Amino acid sequence: MTKYPNLTSRFIKYVKKETRSDENSTTIPSTESQVEFAAALVEELKVIGLQDVRLSSTSGYVFATLPGNLPENKEVKKIGLIAHMDTADFNARNINPQFVRDYDGKSDITLGDSQYKLSPSEFPSLKKYAGHDLVTTDGKTLLGADDKAGIAEIITAVEYLIEHPEIKHGELRIGIGPDEEIGTGADNFDVADFGADIAYTVDGGPLGELEYETFNAAQAKIELIGKNVHPATAKGVMINALQIAFDFHAQLPKREVPEKTAGREGFFHLVEMAGSVDKAKMVYIIRDHNRQKFEARKCLFQEIVAEMNASYGTKRVILDLKDQYYNMREVIEKDMTVVDIAEKAMKNLEIEPVIYPVRGGTDGSKISFMGLPTPNLFAGGENMHSRFEYISVQVMEQATSVILEIVAEVAGTN
Repeated sequence: MTKYPNLTSRFIKYVKKETRSDENSTTIPSTESQVEFAAALVEELKVIGLQDVRLSSTSGYVFATLPGNLPENKEVKKIGLIAHMDTADFNARNINPQFVRDYDGKSDITLGDSQYKLSPSEFPSLKKYAGHDLVTTDGKTLLGADDKAGIAEIITAVEYLIEHPEIKHGELRIGIGPDEEIGTGADNFDVADFGADIAYTVDGGPLGELEYETFNAAQAKIELIGKNVHPATAKGVMINALQIAFDFHAQLPKREVPEKTAGREGFFHLVEMAGSVDKAKMVYIIRDHNRQKFEARKCLFQEIVAEMNASYGTKRVILDLKDQYYNMREVIEKDMTVVDIAEKAMKNLEIEPVIYPVRGGTDGSKISFMGLPTPNLFAGGENMHSRFEYISVQVMEQATSVILEIVAEVAGTN
């Protein structure tokens, strides 16, 4: 019998709620579906027995507190547990999860009645899940384990503590936020109001992931202004905005793209391109773990824009360049206590910590720079943001146990 009987059903309930974020929105949260999800979460947390449950009008976060039950003369660090409610911009309506019980680790998994399948030959990670119960998509949507799994694990852990008052622990602060996938979720997070001394996002991937090093990140939006005339009389007159776009892209290092880099290698990633002869636009994301290299990448964009505009004698390439988040390692490595606690908790449970530079970012990236060290713990998802997303029920249970073990480590009760 499982230690956490509500974990899987809670996860399934969450993923069936569509909560995509929208980067073109100006509201907080960015979508009404997140507002509805947050409201339901508030009611659930109240029923479970958490205190000070509220929905912040400024940040869109659902906040709650589990008071400590240690002797009055014992003070320990207040722990923050953070996850996000939005999912990526892939089909997330009518999510229909399917279960694969006691997976054999070698067979193909047919995804519903779609033409898609999960095959170990294409996704070797499946091989390590022999004997596990998997939750997959039906091939038509993403699953939403990123980060509904993290939410389910955090809430299940605090529910377990409420149901077992004999387990002594310090105060826990819960924060479930919006819009992480569009990079704005933590912009209005109030560290002082949250009140934690250390915190963890539960937003990682497979078993054992413990991340405190992320990319530095920026977004570049480029508007390209052309001059359209009839092609019969275009010589020396027409300026093709699409050609300007091609010329810009050709000046970037060809191998510094996501599909040709790994580890701490940074990249330029063209994520959107549209337009016509008259006007076009491009959107890039710029990533690097090293701050100096990150700044150099942004400078390269500015230099290319300046040189191209000079060659045209007018402003035909307009750059809007904005930083998104920074490498949390700059903050956390000054005091590794928060990482050491998580690493010890995992080892206590015979889970080998997997520490490596994550090629992405979390809300913890911003929150760490706000003064609250916030590394990232595994939540269990694989192949996130896609129809091939899946998660192991057993790994979700282990993630929940790690949260509880961190609480015990901090309280000194294990």
